Amino acid sequence: MGYYIVSGAGSGIGRAIARKISSNGHNLIIIGRNLNKLEETIALLNKGNHLCFAADVADSTSLKTVINKLEGIELNGIIANAGVGGENYWGADDRWNEIVNTNLTGTYNFVNTFLPNLKTGIETKHIIITSSVLARLGVANYSAYCASKAGLLGLMRSWAVQYAPTNILVNAICPGWVDTDMANQGLQGIADNIGITKQEFYNIAMKSVPLARMSKPEEIADLVDYLLNQNSITGQTIDINCGSIMNS
Repeated sequence: MGYYIVSGAGSGIGRAIARKISSNGHNLIIIGRNLNKLEETIALLNKGNHLCFAADVADSTSLKTVINKLEGIELNGIIANAGVGGENYWGADDRWNEIVNTNLTGTYNFVNTFLPNLKTGIETKHIIITSSVLARLGVANYSAYCASKAGLLGLMRSWAVQYAPTNILVNAICPGWVDTDMANQGLQGIADNIGITKQEFYNIAMKSVPLARMSKPEEIADLVDYLLNQNSITGQTIDINCGSIMNS
């Protein structure tokens, strides 16, 4: 049934997306920085001709190494999910470049590298980008993360117009709190900064979420699966955040 390529598939949302796509009989190519985690993901997928490669989306040279190994393989879709989180502070140890280069430039690198492999002769192809609820709102000391995730929405809209003539649909999803290692590290980091426990900060954070809970990675994967199986939504940002942001 064709291949889909997913970045950041070694854990969390990326792993859940890969599992969902494979459950529908598709083959997966998964990319991430940690080969051991990718192999753990492969072991969880439905049987198929799945492939995994260690690569850093911030490093276009490492992506070119992967593309050179995929000669003749055509893709039905590209899911740009890789990202890093956390705070950044102006100064010698500022993480601005690390975060922006992975989340924003890395998505640009990843999609452009594998775009030529999108299959011709099928009705629609898909590019899906994982942004964040923090593209919609600000959090103190998360300037790089918020800026990079907001930048992804502009990138998505530009590509949606650019590639519409070739029936490539481009959309972004904006998850809120999702029960992943990254989110839990973020909870712990903010809690430490304000001198409370992780559970205490979780309780505070959930007060601004109408459903009062985190999403599950599998719920995000279900949304991605829906977008991969429709033919008319493009250039859209889909919020999935248990009601924490409600756009009219």
